Amino acid sequence: MSAVKKVVLAYSGGLDTSIIIPWLKENYGCAVIAMVADVGQGEELDGIVEKAKKSGADKVYVEDLKEELITEVIWPTLKAGAVYEGKYLLGTSMARPVIARRQVEIAHAEGADALAHGCTGKGNDQVRFELTYKALDPSLKIIAPWRVWNLRSREEEIDYGQARGIPVPVTKEKNYSMDRNIWHISYEGGILEDPWQAPAEEMFLIGKSPELAADEPEIVTVSFVKGVPTALNGEELPPVALLQKLNELGARHGIGRVDLVENRLVGMKSRGVYETPGGTILVVAHRELEHLCIDRDTLHYKDVIAVRYAELVYYGQWFSQLRRALDAFVEETQTWVTGDVRLKLYKGNTIIMGRRSPYSLYQHDLATFGADQVYRQADAEGFINLFGLPMTVEAARRAKAGKGEPQ
Repeated sequence: MSAVKKVVLAYSGGLDTSIIIPWLKENYGCAVIAMVADVGQGEELDGIVEKAKKSGADKVYVEDLKEELITEVIWPTLKAGAVYEGKYLLGTSMARPVIARRQVEIAHAEGADALAHGCTGKGNDQVRFELTYKALDPSLKIIAPWRVWNLRSREEEIDYGQARGIPVPVTKEKNYSMDRNIWHISYEGGILEDPWQAPAEEMFLIGKSPELAADEPEIVTVSFVKGVPTALNGEELPPVALLQKLNELGARHGIGRVDLVENRLVGMKSRGVYETPGGTILVVAHRELEHLCIDRDTLHYKDVIAVRYAELVYYGQWFSQLRRALDAFVEETQTWVTGDVRLKLYKGNTIIMGRRSPYSLYQHDLATFGADQVYRQADAEGFINLFGLPMTVEAARRAKAGKGEPQ
């Protein structure tokens, strides 16, 4: 192993990073700085500084990155309409570049020569962390213990930690992994590795199931300015408070659970279960306002780039030129996406009740089926004749050739 003097570890307090600290010291003889990113894990961070030090960390940083995560990554991804494979709202994916960037910044401040993470060699997160490292400072060494050590299972990790007196946050009986931030929580591994096996209700930490959700519906209004959520029920709120309140509402009404067999970047399929209560409300509301305020051609083309944008986020390419270029397009599309969306939250459903905008493209005198003086319905005949001309010509050719109807 190459010489390393000081390493900054992305430390979560979970099983992997808990045992990585002593492993780094045993195998590299280096100083270890544990960098804890507060991205909205809540009580999971209680006592984390003491825990990192007990594991052998020489220094511990706890960085509050919640607002940075929301304003610099979540809001742009929301505005882009990016959803991976039609279901995953990219919670873990969005947090990684923010965490990795702060690692690099601390490495510079501390004079560290290496960075480390606890991602497995089978997952997406290793790519997300390391592409960020490479984009921001390719001179720093990268240590990925899961790719080089001889521990091959979570059970072996648990034994390793227990042999060194390090408290580990999972047991062999409950060994699925979780990742939580202010946008979502994900669950993977353990019993979830069987895609036929339904997740146990007690696994979920944020919201109620739709069956156990509130029996009375709740009406809420979300307001946007240029595509960015700014207020809830008429009350302007800063980003963190706004998302926290939406999470509470969504959790109470059983909103935001997703069970997905997804295609990992590394080539395999994996099964993930997610809770994204507030995020689900925002995605539905934002999309509805776009329908009101964005013209047809722009909206349809935006749908095309949303798929690619989601891939960039999922693949860890946040600091790529393509993502920045797509952001320029997205920002233009959001120029007029200002207004309010009213929704009913009930038993896992986010139901649109109304939408309004000072920049609405919906015009009653054009859309009405009643008498109107604006739209001359007789003009439609000429439009249809011209629009359908290629099909008319094709039909004539087929008839002349005796080919009959196209299949």
